[in-house]
Amino acid sequence: MDPDPIYLDYNATTPLLPDVVDAMLPFLREHFGNPSSRHVYGRRTHEAVERARSCVAALIGGDADEIIFTSGGTEANNLAIRGTTARTARRRVVTSTVEHPATARPVTWLEQQDWDIVRVGVDAGGRANIGELDAAISSATALVTLMHSNNETGVLQPVREAVQFARRAGAYVHTDAAQSVGKVSIDVRTIDVDLLSIAGHKLYAPKGIGALYVRRGTALEALSLGAGHERGLRPGTENVASIVGFGAACVIAQRDLDQQGVRVRALRDRLWEQLRQAIPHLALNGNVENRLPNTLNVRFPQVSGEALLTAAPEIAASTGSACHDGAESASAVLLAMGIPAQAALGSIRLTLGRATSESAVDRAASALTRAWRALAPE
Repeated sequence: MDPDPIYLDYNATTPLLPDVVDAMLPFLREHFGNPSSRHVYGRRTHEAVERARSCVAALIGGDADEIIFTSGGTEANNLAIRGTTARTARRRVVTSTVEHPATARPVTWLEQQDWDIVRVGVDAGGRANIGELDAAISSATALVTLMHSNNETGVLQPVREAVQFARRAGAYVHTDAAQSVGKVSIDVRTIDVDLLSIAGHKLYAPKGIGALYVRRGTALEALSLGAGHERGLRPGTENVASIVGFGAACVIAQRDLDQQGVRVRALRDRLWEQLRQAIPHLALNGNVENRLPNTLNVRFPQVSGEALLTAAPEIAASTGSACHDGAESASAVLLAMGIPAQAALGSIRLTLGRATSESAVDRAASALTRAWRALAPE
C-alpha cells in the first residue's frame, strides 16, 4: 500500500490534536445533558461550554461574554455582515477584492438589496490598498469587512489601518480571522475591531464549530429565530463536545503560538529555498514579509498547478484555480494582484502545520521539482 501523501494543505483544514479528542470524549460518552437544563446533567455541560468560551476569548484577548459560538467561520461571517447591516440606516459596505467567499457572498447579497458596495483593490503583493480604503470609508459606511489574512497567499491585511479610518466615520469593522487565529498573535483590543470570525477546524479543533467575537456595544441582529442561546444571537442547543474541543485547541494554540510560529516559518522558508534553487523563474505570490508563517504560494513557470499536483501524488496541496467542464480558470485572488491569467494557473498553495517535519519538506521539494521537470517544455 502506498504511504499517505505529505500533507501541505493546513490552510484547508487541520487534523484534531490528540488532547482535543481527549477533551471531547467525555462529552460524547457520559456528559450528554442540555446546557440549558437546570439539573446536574445540564449544569455539567453548561459549565464546560462556559470554560471553553473563556479559552476562546483568552486566545484573542477578548472577554468570555463577547464570544458567540457558531457552526464555523462562514456562519460567523454571515452573522457579522448581515447582522450589523440589518441594524443601521447607512447603506455602504467597504471590503476588498480578495475576500473568501464566506465574506464575499454575503456582501454580494447586500449588493443585490441595493447596498452600495466598495471593493478596494490590492497591490502586487496582495495587500489592500491603504489609500483606496481611506477614500472609500465615509459617513455613509455602515461596515468595513476586511480579512485578517488571505487564505491563498497568507498575506496579512491592513486591518488596523482600516479601523482607524472607520473610527473617524463611525463605522463598524469586521475581520475574518479564520486563517490567522492560532498562527499569529491576535489581540482584539490592540487591532480594535468590533467583530472577528474564527473557524475551529483551522486550528486543530473539529469541523462544524467556530465563533464570532462581538465587541460590547456592537448592534447585531440575529439571523435565525429561536430560543435565547448565545445571547439570543445564535439560537439552537449548543454543540457541546465540539465547543469543548474548540476550547482545548485554543489553549494549546495560545501555549505554543510563538514556538510553532518560529518552527513553521523556518520550514516554510526551507521549502521555498529548495524549490527556488531547483526551478528557474519560480515566483512567490504575495508579500514577502507580511504573511502567515506557514503559507507559501508559488508560481511554477510553463505548467499548470493542477497538472503539477497530479504529477506529484506524494503531495497533498491545493491551487486557487477553479475547474469547470475540464477547463481551469485562474485564482481570482491572484488575478486581483495583477498576475496574468496564464501565469497564475501555474500556482500552488503549500501550507505547513504541526506535523510538518524537515524530512517532509525535503521530500516535498524533491517531488515537486521532479514533477515540474517532467512537465515543463524543454
